[in-house]
Amino acid sequence: MALSGWIRETWDRVVASDPGLYRLRMALSAGAAMATTLGLEYGYARLTRAGAEGIVIAMLLGTVVAMIGSMALAGPRAWPKVRTAAFLPVAIVAGMLPGVAVAGHADLTLVLFVVVMFAAVYIRRFGQPFFFYGFMLWMGYFFAAFLHVRWSGLPSLLADVVVGTGWVLLLSVTVLRTHQRRTLRRVLRAFDARARAVARVCADLLGTDPADERRGTRLRRKLHSRQLRLAETALIAEGWSAEPGALPRGWSATALRRRLLDAHLAVDEFAAAAGSLIPADRRVTDEAARIAGHLARREDEAAERRSRTLLTPDRVGPEGAGGGAENTRDRALPARRLATAALAFIDLAARADTPPDVDDAEEFSPAVTLALGALPASGAVAGAVAARGRWNPLSRMPLTTRQAIQVAVAGALAIIAGRELSQARYYWAVIATFIAFTGTATRSETSIKAGNRVLGTVLGFGAGLGLVHLTAGHTLWTLAVIVASMSCGFYVVSVSYAGMIFFVTIMVSQLYSALHEYSADLIVLRLEETAIGAAIGIGVALLVLPTSTRDTVDAASREYFSALADVSRAIAARLTGERGDGTPDTRDLDALTRALDMRLRQLALVARPLTRSLGRAFILRNDPGLARHRITLYAAVTRQIRGSALAARRTPLDTPDAALSRTYGALADIAAALAETPPRSGHLALGAVRVAAAADVPRPRQPGDAGEGLEAIASLLRSHPPRDGRPAATAPCRP
Repeated sequence: MALSGWIRETWDRVVASDPGLYRLRMALSAGAAMATTLGLEYGYARLTRAGAEGIVIAMLLGTVVAMIGSMALAGPRAWPKVRTAAFLPVAIVAGMLPGVAVAGHADLTLVLFVVVMFAAVYIRRFGQPFFFYGFMLWMGYFFAAFLHVRWSGLPSLLADVVVGTGWVLLLSVTVLRTHQRRTLRRVLRAFDARARAVARVCADLLGTDPADERRGTRLRRKLHSRQLRLAETALIAEGWSAEPGALPRGWSATALRRRLLDAHLAVDEFAAAAGSLIPADRRVTDEAARIAGHLARREDEAAERRSRTLLTPDRVGPEGAGGGAENTRDRALPARRLATAALAFIDLAARADTPPDVDDAEEFSPAVTLALGALPASGAVAGAVAARGRWNPLSRMPLTTRQAIQVAVAGALAIIAGRELSQARYYWAVIATFIAFTGTATRSETSIKAGNRVLGTVLGFGAGLGLVHLTAGHTLWTLAVIVASMSCGFYVVSVSYAGMIFFVTIMVSQLYSALHEYSADLIVLRLEETAIGAAIGIGVALLVLPTSTRDTVDAASREYFSALADVSRAIAARLTGERGDGTPDTRDLDALTRALDMRLRQLALVARPLTRSLGRAFILRNDPGLARHRITLYAAVTRQIRGSALAARRTPLDTPDAALSRTYGALADIAAALAETPPRSGHLALGAVRVAAAADVPRPRQPGDAGEGLEAIASLLRSHPPRDGRPAATAPCRP
C-alpha cells in the first residue's frame, strides 16, 4: 500500500468513527467548560473572600454546572440556549430550597430525597431541556442537604451557580458554538469515509479463502455492521439538513437527500456484488478485491481503470469452467454488477460539489429530528409501549412517569441498603440507581447500564489508585487529571458506558485526594455501594412497571412494517404513475425511503440488548446469534427496497409496468398486515421470514438491469399471502 493511500485510509477510519466529530466536540466542550469554570469560580470565591471551604464548594458547584451545562447548551441555535440557560439556576435553587429547609432532620432529609428523585425524572416528560433541569434539581438538593447549607449560605451558592451558568452560556455561543454548515460538511465527510469502510471490508471478504468459513462469517457480520453505520450517518445528515444555514451554498435539502441516496445505493450494490462473487473464479475475485482496496484508499482513478477492465467480456469468463455460455453469463453478472456500482460511486464522488436536479416544490421534512445533534435514543420507540402487568393500572402511564416511580422505589431501597453499609457514603448507592434510569427505556437497557457501572468502577479502581500516587501533592496536576478524565468520559460515553465510569472513577479518586480524604478503603466502599445500587436498580427495572425489551421490539417492528408498506405502495404507484384510486401519485419516494431507514435504525437500536451476550443474564430464552440474524434479514430487505425505490424513481413515466406494480402492491399488503398484527416478541423472525425473500425483490428494469428476483418475490407472495387481513402463521426461522 502506498504511503499516501495508507494515510488517507487511516484518516478515514478516524472520521468514520465519529460522524460530524460529535463525540469529540462534546468531550472538548465539556473539558474546556469545566477547566475554565474551575478557574473562574476560584477567582470569584477569592474575590468575595469566601474562605477555604467556600472556595472548594464554589469550584465543585461550578464544575457540576459546567458539566451539565455543556450538554444542555450543545445545540446549534443561540436563543434556545439562552432560554435553557436562564432556567438552570432556577432548577438548582429549586432543589436547594427544600434541602436547606430540612437540614438537621435526618429522616425528613431522606424522605425528601426520594421525592426530589421522583420529581427530577417526572419533569423529563416536558421536553429535552427538562431532562437537564431534573439533573440540576437533584444536584441542588444533594449539595444543600449533604453539605448542610444554611439559609445564610444560599445567596453565595446562587451567585456561584449564576456565574458558572453565565460563563458556560457565553462559551456555548462563542468559542464552543456549533457551526451548522461545518458540522454538516463533517457529517458528509464521515458518510464518504464510512462508504469507503464498506469497500474495505469487501476487499477483506473478497480476499478470504472460501474454505475459511469462520473468517468469512465474521467478515459478513462486519460488513452488515458497516452498512448499518452508513445508513445511520445518512440519517444524521438528514437531520442536520433541516437546520437553518447548514446546507452548502447552491444546495437544497431535497437535493442533498437525493445525492446521498444515490451514493448509498451504489455502496449497497457494490457490497451485494462482492458477497455473491465469493465462490466465483479466483481471477475475477482477486480483481474485485483490488477494486475494493482502491476505493477504500481513495485511489479512485485506479479503481475506475480496473472496473472498466472488469467490464470487458473476456475478463469475467471463468478459466476452464464448464456449462457453456449460460454458465459464463451467470458468473459474469456479479462481476459486472460490482464494476458498475464502483463506477457509479466514483462518478458521484467526482460530482460531490454539483447538486442534482430535483423538484423542490414541496417543503422539506426530515425523516429524523436530532436531539442535541445526535440521533434520538430508544425512548422515541419505548415511549408508546405499556409496561408489563395488565392487572396494574399504572402500566398504561407514560414512560417518564413510570420511570419516576421506578427511581423513587429504587432510591428508597438504595437509601435503606446503603445506610446499612455506610451511614455517611450511602449516596453512592442512590446515585447508581438514579443514573441507571437515565438515558434508558427498557428493563434490559437499564440492567445492562447498571452492570456496566459496576464494571467501570472495578476497572477504574486500579487506574485511579496508580494516578493518585503520581499526582499526590500536585494540585494543578490533580485538576488536570480531573478535567481530562471527564473529557475522556464524555468522548466514550455513547460507545461504552463502562468506559465512561472508568474515567469517572479516576476523577473521583483524584477529587478525594485533593480533599485529603482518599484511601483504598474509601474506593472499595464506593465499589460496594455502587454494586448495591446497581443490583437494586436491576431488580426494580425487572419487577416494578417493567418496560419489556421484546414488547419494545414489537412496537418498533410495527413501525418498520408500516414504513415498508408505505414505500412499497409508493413504488407500485410510481410504476403506473397513479395511486390505486386513479389520482396522480405525488408522494416523495426519497422521503419514504429515508423514513424506512429510520425505522430500521430504531428497530436495531431497541433490539440491541437481544443481540448481545450480556443480554442473556437479563432476558430469558434469548439467543443473541439468532437475534442478530433476524436484524440482518430486516437490513437486507431495507437495502433492497431502497434500491427498488430509487430504480422506480428513475423509471420514465411513459413506460408503466402494471405487473410489477401489482407485485409491489401485494408486498405492501403483506407489510401492512404485519404492522397490524406483528409477530410475537419471542419470534421476531415470524415477520422477517415473510420478507426475507425481499432481499431479492425485483426492481424496475433499467438499461443494463438484470431484473433478477421476480421468482423470489412471486414465491414470497404465494407462500405467505394475507388471510383475513392477518399475516399467515409460520415457524420461526433459524440462522
